[in-house]
Amino acid sequence: MINNKVLSIILGGGQGSRLYPLTENRSKPAVPIAGKYRLVDIPISNCINSDIKRMFVLTQFNSASLNKHIKNTYHFSFFSSAFVDVLAAEQTIKSGDWFQGTADAVRQSMHHFLSHDFEYALILSGDQLYQMDFNDMIEAHEASGAEISIATYPVNAKDATSFGIMKTDEENIIQSFIEKPNASLLPEWTSQVSDDMKKEGRHYLASMGIYIFNKDLLVELMKEPNKVDFGKEIIPGAIQDHKTLSYQYEGYWTDIGNIDSFFEANLGLTDDIPQFNLYDNHQRVYTNARILPTSKISGTLLERTVIADGCLIHAAKIERSVIGIRSRIGKESTVINCYMMGNDYYESLEEVQKKKIKIFMGIGERCFIKNVILDKNCRIGDDVRINGGKHLDDVETDNYLIKEGIVVIKKGAVIPKGTII
Repeated sequence: MINNKVLSIILGGGQGSRLYPLTENRSKPAVPIAGKYRLVDIPISNCINSDIKRMFVLTQFNSASLNKHIKNTYHFSFFSSAFVDVLAAEQTIKSGDWFQGTADAVRQSMHHFLSHDFEYALILSGDQLYQMDFNDMIEAHEASGAEISIATYPVNAKDATSFGIMKTDEENIIQSFIEKPNASLLPEWTSQVSDDMKKEGRHYLASMGIYIFNKDLLVELMKEPNKVDFGKEIIPGAIQDHKTLSYQYEGYWTDIGNIDSFFEANLGLTDDIPQFNLYDNHQRVYTNARILPTSKISGTLLERTVIADGCLIHAAKIERSVIGIRSRIGKESTVINCYMMGNDYYESLEEVQKKKIKIFMGIGERCFIKNVILDKNCRIGDDVRINGGKHLDDVETDNYLIKEGIVVIKKGAVIPKGTII
């Protein structure tokens, strides 16, 4: 079944500089998460689980790997109208510019959207971790007679200063909006929330960057070329003139905007009862169906660790870590608080046996690796010690970057034997 009322538009974001160096060679939606998925799989899976199967992904930076992932992953029936299409910024007679913001991306791509029949445009971010049934939001939108709906997330006073905050009336209609308010203004910006949220001190409604627009209104709003961003320009102006509903969402949601939040979101998957549930029968997360062997583990103490397919592990200990596809970890090594993205391919048995390669992909023997993100295809030599933490200063080299105590080993980097960071 396909929800033919709704067309989904997933915003890939700009350069993704806050997630650098993970976005050095790939767009933000293509960044690997949870050992086997990509960030873009989250909004696409939420749409599929909600029977919304017509999707456009808008991007402009390093979109080759994103294109490849979507082409290899999302295949629908030949007789179905379902699709996931990537739209990169393109030169047309009307525009020769890059996307200048979220609204400008939608404006420049509007001719593609209007070739389809739909009543509502569902606009999503490509860099958030959550599981939502969009049908509930669509039903609330229709029942309220709103022209715009904005998904909102109750937050506390500390977090409210980092978000766009909505003020609603008793019927959840948004009356006003403020971007990243000063703490002194917050007492005037509380809204009606559930009793559970009140107990947690979450009295403020933050915009999640998830919008529903009636088609006709979206077309009208996109005629203002000087307004290039939804959050900063389109939404604040539209609230005054058009009925805008706040749809409150109280489940798990995190905006993966920087290295710190990305790191914590991945390590959170190792909790006994993770807030983001990859094991839900009704809210599955879809991704590329790779044909990989099972993982092989020898002599390793595992504590709160998630291990993807096709790994070869001989480590002494792995604790609170996510180990991605095709990862290799050598004997007597210890890995703590790490996200290892894994490898894109295996080195041949001949290369391994004849030791034609000086440093194999993965983590070598007798290593100690803590508080580290290892991007794809890294080579960590034997006896390497990387002890990330707040004691380290921010720095960048050709092979790694340290940010807020987290050491990020760059994609394809080689760390020589005996290195200490």
